[in-house]
Amino acid sequence: MKYEILTLLREAAPDYVSGAELGERFGFSRTAAWKYIKELRAEGYTIEAASRKGYRLIASDGPINSFEIENDLGTSIVGREVLCYDALASTNVQAARLAAEGCVDGLTVMASRQTQGRGRLGRSWESTPDKGIYLSIVLRPPMAPAETQIFTLAAAVAAVRAIYGAAGLETGIKWPNDIVAGGKKLCGILLEMNCETDRVNYIVLGIGINYSHEASDFPDELQDRATSVLMELNDLNSRSACTGAKDNSGGRLALIRALLREMDAVLLDILDGKNSVILDMWREYSATIGKEVRFTLRDVEYTGTAIDITEDGRLLVDCSDGIRRGLISGEVSVRGMYGYI
Repeated sequence: MKYEILTLLREAAPDYVSGAELGERFGFSRTAAWKYIKELRAEGYTIEAASRKGYRLIASDGPINSFEIENDLGTSIVGREVLCYDALASTNVQAARLAAEGCVDGLTVMASRQTQGRGRLGRSWESTPDKGIYLSIVLRPPMAPAETQIFTLAAAVAAVRAIYGAAGLETGIKWPNDIVAGGKKLCGILLEMNCETDRVNYIVLGIGINYSHEASDFPDELQDRATSVLMELNDLNSRSACTGAKDNSGGRLALIRALLREMDAVLLDILDGKNSVILDMWREYSATIGKEVRFTLRDVEYTGTAIDITEDGRLLVDCSDGIRRGLISGEVSVRGMYGYI
């Protein structure tokens, strides 16, 4: 009921809605209306009360909660149900637990902060409270485990598109799925899977985006390797001051909703057998293809030029020893990123 009241206040803003009108519309007393208004205020909505006028919503952008994310989202699968938490050890761990219990396909788990956030290769993911986007999506694709690599590439594409659509910031993809800006990491993606020999039971796709972090929010060892959406926008604005550049960011909520919509779109492409569409978009946004890269394979270090990715997500590298190698996993350093010069 309180969100129905919120919707009415939002539609009426900046005008007031009287307590009598609320009571007539929803069939409760003015006392009950006041109770719901207090609950909405406790969630972070700014609602003004005025004698003989009623109530009006002052801030049109609400807090980040399940209602604000789900409301009129327009997706088919991703985000059909969203659970928001103040804090979790890890959104991936919570999502996996709910997946094992039989949650719906597309369930999204979000947290304002993580105490034990994780990234690829067992690394920790810094989760500064209320400054980032930390979410995990449960997917149940009808496919074999060997076919799931496309999801990490698709998630990277979705993140790039969402960041540009919601914040106006252009980013790139460092193979396989780091999102980078200015040579620094802005977003990380972690795919974990529960499967049998011939089929996937469920996938948990974790996405962490540094949104409003400042440099001081990162540990000393990451300050030359990590960035955030607003840090990059501020840098762009400072360098483009003479052109009157603006901060195009619509806020964390807008980016979350854009991310879920873009994830839904690439998921539908995959389910329709349009992997080639995902691969072409990944190539378009790649910050790896055409660059000098360095990697270690069987304890031997190689350098070369990344030239393409294959249909199964392998990175093809023309190495300096004249041999073309395909990498399916592991750590690849790209010249110009993360301190590799």
